[in-house]
Amino acid sequence: MPAPTRLLAAAVTVAACLGAQAVPAAAATGADEEVSRGVTIPAFYNAPAELPAADGALIRSEPLPLALSLPSLHGPLPGTATRLMYKTTDSNGRPAAATGAYIEPTARWRGAGARPLVALAPGTQGQGDQCAASLGLEHPLRLNGRTVSVGYEDLAVYRLLARGVAVVVVDYIGLGATDRLHTYVNRLDEAHAVLDAVRAARGLRRATVTGDSRVGLFGYSQGGGATAAAAEIQATYAPDVRLSGTYAGAPPADLTATTKAIDGTDLVGALGWSLNGFLQSDPELRPIAEKYLNDKGRAALKDLSTMCVGDAIFGYSSRRSTSWTTGGRSLEQIIQAEPRLQAFLAEQRIGTMKPSGPVRVATGVSDNLVPHGQARELAVDWCGRGAQVTYKPVVLPDVGRALINHFAPLLTDQGPAVDWLTDRLSGEPTGSNCGTLPSRP
Repeated sequence: MPAPTRLLAAAVTVAACLGAQAVPAAAATGADEEVSRGVTIPAFYNAPAELPAADGALIRSEPLPLALSLPSLHGPLPGTATRLMYKTTDSNGRPAAATGAYIEPTARWRGAGARPLVALAPGTQGQGDQCAASLGLEHPLRLNGRTVSVGYEDLAVYRLLARGVAVVVVDYIGLGATDRLHTYVNRLDEAHAVLDAVRAARGLRRATVTGDSRVGLFGYSQGGGATAAAAEIQATYAPDVRLSGTYAGAPPADLTATTKAIDGTDLVGALGWSLNGFLQSDPELRPIAEKYLNDKGRAALKDLSTMCVGDAIFGYSSRRSTSWTTGGRSLEQIIQAEPRLQAFLAEQRIGTMKPSGPVRVATGVSDNLVPHGQARELAVDWCGRGAQVTYKPVVLPDVGRALINHFAPLLTDQGPAVDWLTDRLSGEPTGSNCGTLPSRP
């Protein structure tokens, strides 16, 4: 077994043993700490009143203890982690604080050039601050009777670290940072947070990555949408980021199609996170919410605002949005009836701009949660704009459960996705298969 594979196997095994510890139901809290579903959010995550002017500027940093840290002759494996908070800009042009984690790998980079950096945009974590991916590196599994949080992105992080690639994990705006609600699937909020995380990582004194380091973006599901959006705006928003490749797995490029698909599934809670995020980003949508939401719907949105994925699956699986609205209308029907809501969702559409650098779009052909068709359409749109696209349909059987149809390709395709991105970070050229896309599912 190759050394990186042994490291990965050890990492996953030890993390499972160390991370699967129940969090005490009651924990002492400091005056500056907040508590979300019984989990104390460290005071580090409280944003200051005044933020730096420059996007990507570090606000603060501190050592982050990983659930896994194995000693070796060359340093801790898989690396040394730093928690960070940095300045970014939200979709309304206002300054915002975002958090994340930078991991300096102990493994040597064996590719060409300086050590590269990957900004990893996590898939759906939830909307409670305890769900933040940076906290998931410290506590891969939280179980306290009030919340269930699983750091499932840790596997991809460790895979990249084993290659000698530095990783900055993005928490997004409002997830972790306690000053506002997470603006779930907001295209610009996520793209800005991803690109500014790269700048923040380069600003750490102990980081070996620099402005000369090649940069890759890696994300699946919500993360795939975030990296896709970031690739589209990189040239104008962050031209200083040397983007060498972007992996966008199962991207929710068309939120109207995704909203329709999610309703009534195991992850219907994502509809609540979306609505909460929309109202956070655009308060002018609030009269529409007040018009259509009934008491049960308002209570669900409040409840979901502090939930992680596991909580939403246990609490809202298979519910339908019709139970949350006056007159029993579905969210899809409300969207069709409200031009203002249609316009907002149109602004979130990904695929209207040519992305920078080569992109790899992967989608499970049986994915009916983040629908395969709209993800494939993103590849079609980008090809039409002259982008360098590698389109990968992941062919797996439909198992009859939308959540499994969505997450199975994440695991099946993760290794090839890491290989593809690592090649781009090494400076290896890649082609485009846009010409064969019409014959692919």
